[in-house]
Amino acid sequence: MEPVPLTELVAATRAETAAIDGDGIVARRVSVDSRTLQPGDLFWALRGKKYDGHDYASEALRRGAVACVVERDSGQTFFGPRIVVDDTRKALGEFARWYRNKFEALVIGVTGSVGKTTTREMIHSALSKRHSGSRSQFNYNNEIGLPLSLLEMKSSDEVGVFEMGAARVGDIRALCQIAGPEVGVITPIGKAHLDTFGSLERIYEGKSELLAALPRHGFAVVVGDDPRMSEFAARAACPVIFVGEGPENQVRATEVEFRSGRLRFSVDGRRYELAVPARHYLTAALCALAVAREIGMDCDAIAEGFSRFSGAPGRCTVDQSSGCTIIDDTYNANPMSMQAACICLRDWPSGGQKLLIVGDMLELGSETRTHHQELGACVAAAKVDRLLAFGENAGDVSWGALRAGMRPHLVAECRELDALFTVLDCWLEPGDVVLVKGSRAMRMERVVQWIQQRGGSSRQEYTHPPGARAVA
Repeated sequence: MEPVPLTELVAATRAETAAIDGDGIVARRVSVDSRTLQPGDLFWALRGKKYDGHDYASEALRRGAVACVVERDSGQTFFGPRIVVDDTRKALGEFARWYRNKFEALVIGVTGSVGKTTTREMIHSALSKRHSGSRSQFNYNNEIGLPLSLLEMKSSDEVGVFEMGAARVGDIRALCQIAGPEVGVITPIGKAHLDTFGSLERIYEGKSELLAALPRHGFAVVVGDDPRMSEFAARAACPVIFVGEGPENQVRATEVEFRSGRLRFSVDGRRYELAVPARHYLTAALCALAVAREIGMDCDAIAEGFSRFSGAPGRCTVDQSSGCTIIDDTYNANPMSMQAACICLRDWPSGGQKLLIVGDMLELGSETRTHHQELGACVAAAKVDRLLAFGENAGDVSWGALRAGMRPHLVAECRELDALFTVLDCWLEPGDVVLVKGSRAMRMERVVQWIQQRGGSSRQEYTHPPGARAVA
């Protein structure tokens, strides 16, 4: 963050101050975690489901915070320099909006059901040859994460690429009011957060709020291979660019090839190549290509930007240090991304077994059972060698796989993590390919870490341990 005088922050948030001496105090960074706070930071006390930042305000001051932003009705007594607001979460958004408007950078918002982070990183890579800029860090894409990402912008930035997540209609609209995007990118839309959105139709409604928020001088990029997007694109006041493989798209990929971790495709006669682990990265690449071309970049610069692309952790990242190949896709999961994972593993070259380890897909509401059974069928269709399902819905996944023809001795379901590890210890051999995926709350990265620590030991005689069930 560029240094901001506290007097300007107070004006931007319509706040009051207490125990602040002098007008020359500046904040150099906003921190919402007292454990990582550095001297000179401004501590922003936020209330969460498990923690209340107000409980750590005194600690933040001891660590060198210039002041704390706290709520007027926090119910606590504070000492030391503080900025007092009615609602710290709302004030954070107001401050981020004010800060964003200080700069001339082109702000690009990215939303959708799958591939948001990959698309964000792909856009950043494609633009990096010609334009300096910022992008969201980690999974910062909600009403807290987006403001914190915006506050990382610098005056030298020419572009900013920011991810926008949503769990209900109205979320994207609120985030757009903070970020003020001039460019909007919508990745593929599917069934995610069904328990809060309620239906697929409302997911489309919510994600398309990004289009309605764009100014006339901006532009949007959407997936044209989804016929429903034509209807929603009409709501945009700015031009909309359609990308995909169908002939109706303005940015159309042809001659698509994916072999051994290399994706190659052509657009308007120009060949592009990326080092990525799966074919489904094509959509992100086309979105990035469309953005780059629309702001005036030439093909050579875009191609060089693609060569710099590196996937974010937990999004199909590949590790081969453990005697087998681990495809770590543990960041999150929904029906659409699970289908892509099955195809990824199906197409992966391997002389050994292909194992798919899946955790529950969460937030699917009344359709939970159906989608887990359909996942099992998808696994069977992908001809995966072995399936290990983990979680409360593991039985539905295995049922779907068996019903679709997968042989019982190739399928196991576990409710306990230790049981999962016991099964894996029996199944895994050097040279195997293992793809691990599940919803964020399932913490499937623990499985990746276990495989990495275990190494590629030989398979043992297999018997089902307590907590694991052979499917027959």
